[in-house]
Amino acid sequence: MHPSTLAKRVYLLLFAIIVVFYFYGLGKLPLLGPDEPRYAQVAREMFLNHDLITPRLGGHTWFEKPALLYWMIVGAFKVFGVSEWSARLGPAICGLLTVIAVWFVAREVDGAPIWSAAAWRRFGIDLELREQSGARPPHSKLAPNFAFWALIVTATCLGLIVFSRAASFDVVITMTTTWSLAFFLLHELPSTKSKRLLLAGFYVFVGVSLLAKGLVGIVIPFGVVGSYYVLRRAWPQRSVWLSLVWGVPLALLVSAIWYGPVIARHGWTFIDEFFVQHHFARYISNKYHHPQPLYFYPVIILMLALPWTVHLIIALVKARNWQWRGADSISIVRVFALAWLLLPIVFFSFSGSKLPGYILPVVPAVALLVADRLTVVQKTRWPLVIAGATVVLVVIVLNFAAAPFARRESVKDLLALADARGYANTPVIARRGDDRSPEFYAYGRVLYRADGEVLTFDEISVDEARTRGAKFVVFIPVQYVENYRGAPRIEIIGDNGHTAVLGWQP
Repeated sequence: MHPSTLAKRVYLLLFAIIVVFYFYGLGKLPLLGPDEPRYAQVAREMFLNHDLITPRLGGHTWFEKPALLYWMIVGAFKVFGVSEWSARLGPAICGLLTVIAVWFVAREVDGAPIWSAAAWRRFGIDLELREQSGARPPHSKLAPNFAFWALIVTATCLGLIVFSRAASFDVVITMTTTWSLAFFLLHELPSTKSKRLLLAGFYVFVGVSLLAKGLVGIVIPFGVVGSYYVLRRAWPQRSVWLSLVWGVPLALLVSAIWYGPVIARHGWTFIDEFFVQHHFARYISNKYHHPQPLYFYPVIILMLALPWTVHLIIALVKARNWQWRGADSISIVRVFALAWLLLPIVFFSFSGSKLPGYILPVVPAVALLVADRLTVVQKTRWPLVIAGATVVLVVIVLNFAAAPFARRESVKDLLALADARGYANTPVIARRGDDRSPEFYAYGRVLYRADGEVLTFDEISVDEARTRGAKFVVFIPVQYVENYRGAPRIEIIGDNGHTAVLGWQP
């Protein structure tokens, strides 16, 4: 079998396995946490209102995030119906597109076809193929199987796996910035052609990144590119400087698909809530109550990089031996990946609000650095064992360990229990906090305050509720159940260990 034919078959098999893995079990768990059910519900209201411009939650405008994730969910709802699986389909596709983008870059640096006959024989596979180095990009130092390892590592990083299984903006911005930076990195490699087209791809995906998560869609791509030139102690080429003249307007034009109509429709209300409150105030203050120490993200990246954390640390330690200004492809990729890793960590470390998903866009850089490390590892069997074990572990956790946790963190089952007790279609008084699942599973029933936040049990008395002449489903922290036990016309329906559901009767 010719080496190139073998490589194509191996990659087709790997991609098929990765696709199945990323789509597997997307609907096994209910929507969890404060974000998943809320974002899915915003998308459902867009879908039902036939309005792709104004995000709404419970009928109130919701300008916390831009529209790209909502559009993905709306599209999935339209094709597959409203469900947990369809809500998570877009993010899963974003995870796959991230994997493809990293492989797209790595194959340009690859120094040899996928492994050798001797390597495959170590796994008991005897191939009748001659040792052959294959076509190598000009001016590239040898990086055998770089694309193979980049594909394996990216697809099995726990950070990307976990966030690709949730209705999350973090994996969407990871995908868009990865493609943006992949185009720019390819532009920098000596072996590529169509340089202006690659720059155009960079700017187009900067625009898409603005649609994915707002201004961070500019900060990460331009920040990484600037950091890359600083680390190489080099000035950008004249063509890169000139590209700003047409590239920035191109990026803004792409983002204007949504920003133009939403600003025209809502004006200062949108600008204040979206840019002032959810960008600048979130970054410089603790307004949204996510404080963490300065060392938070260096620790988080070690977790997101699992199971490749040790290899990442080794790769960073060996960075002192790099050719920092080398003109060969592998030297350029190394420095660019390091800039890609460091810039988001440094930038978000100074933010007043810190969440783990903010630095998910560095995972592709981790994959490139680890893949570079694995090209020189002699015992190639163990990295494959690690990757396979990670896939198996995720499947096991999803099928056996995640369900009890999910039942505790979602009110989906409690709502079904209340409905069976005669409370179907009754108003719902939800909880504020970590669980916003009533907003999705009790759509049209949750009561909201005038400011768009949910009305909670401690903001309305039982007597006031009864004056409305209707039954109510009420969610409260489980520790408050005893306060209602034995009270007239209040039924304690059940709990999940975290939240209790009550029936208030008129």
